[in-house]
Amino acid sequence: MQAVVLAAGKGTRLRPLTEDKPKVLVEANDKPLVEHVFDDLIDLDAEEFVVVGYLKEKIMERYGDEYRGIPITYAHQREQKGLAHALLTAEPYVDDFMLMLGDNIFRGNLGDVVSRQREDRADAAFLVEEASRYGVCNTNKYGEITEVLEKPEDPPSNLVMTGFYTFTPAILHACHLVQPSDRGEYELPDAIDLLIQSGRTIDAIRLDGWRIDVGYPENRDRAEERLTGDESQQTDTGSEPEPTKEA
Repeated sequence: MQAVVLAAGKGTRLRPLTEDKPKVLVEANDKPLVEHVFDDLIDLDAEEFVVVGYLKEKIMERYGDEYRGIPITYAHQREQKGLAHALLTAEPYVDDFMLMLGDNIFRGNLGDVVSRQREDRADAAFLVEEASRYGVCNTNKYGEITEVLEKPEDPPSNLVMTGFYTFTPAILHACHLVQPSDRGEYELPDAIDLLIQSGRTIDAIRLDGWRIDVGYPENRDRAEERLTGDESQQTDTGSEPEPTKEA
């Protein structure tokens, strides 16, 4: 399956870390955020399409046309007008695809989302978690998403979309129909809501693991703590001898 990585943002909330680099090149555990994303996508055997914008040349010069042997194609978002707008810049390149935000770090069951869409032929599948700061979604008893709202004041649910999705091309048609939001952007949740209103099936898969959206410097610090902790646990586990079974 193809994968679109959104990496066009300035990262104004991450200043001073982004004074001389795009947001996705901010490092966590000595690795740029976008490389954590690339590594996840390699595990999922995905061809990569990267949407670049702010200081795009720094990303393109660093990675060129491949990462660890996987080809990279770049699409240029000339103005940052929201995630739905960014996604449309990759429209010429994709069919069924994964979408991953370039500033999110995951340790979890991304493969379950890909498998669900392949098995059920849903029009979309999202990894969701319990939180309160982001766009929320309602689900029915079958685990299908029935409504999405972008950062509501009075959320009807505590389930939020993470930065990992799978889609069919139906989402691209919906992105073309989206109108600017109150903040002047073409919002991805609005496009998703159009899919729901048209009767499309969207599945929700709960995150089994953790995810950090590196939107602020303190989030980067949290991500480094989690990554360091995970690496320490792997080292400790690997060094322990196998337990002896008693007869």
